[in-house]
Amino acid sequence: MSLSAALTAARERGLDLIEIAPTANPPVAKIIGFDKFRYQQVKEEKKKRHVQKAKELKQVRITPRAAENDLMVKVKRIEEFLAEGHKVEIGLFLRGREKGNKDWGLMKLKEFMKMITTPHQVTLPPKQGGRGFIAQITKK
Repeated sequence: MSLSAALTAARERGLDLIEIAPTANPPVAKIIGFDKFRYQQVKEEKKKRHVQKAKELKQVRITPRAAENDLMVKVKRIEEFLAEGHKVEIGLFLRGREKGNKDWGLMKLKEFMKMITTPHQVTLPPKQGGRGFIAQITKK
């Protein structure tokens, strides 16, 4: 349909002619009310933002002196996060004199990461940061 014919048809219906795909050959246009079109665009953007937000960074804090059962509870929580598709940041926090024995803290973090049964990959290997060590993992 020619541009003039499309504009005439839009005016007869009391609607607007909106160009949807300007790069297409020929360009694609739609006869629709501009307010309705803008409402649909906002709705689509919100939906896209909601989908993007689904995969975010989750954090789990552990201490090197935590009991075995406490660590298993944290492992279960990490596995839930991984199943949902989130990135997980594991933080091992050292207190007081524990900061002087960093090798021991790093060993405890590596032992904890071995407890995670869900297949995962390490995106950020354990590194010193803040008051202890930080590592990031994602689902394979």
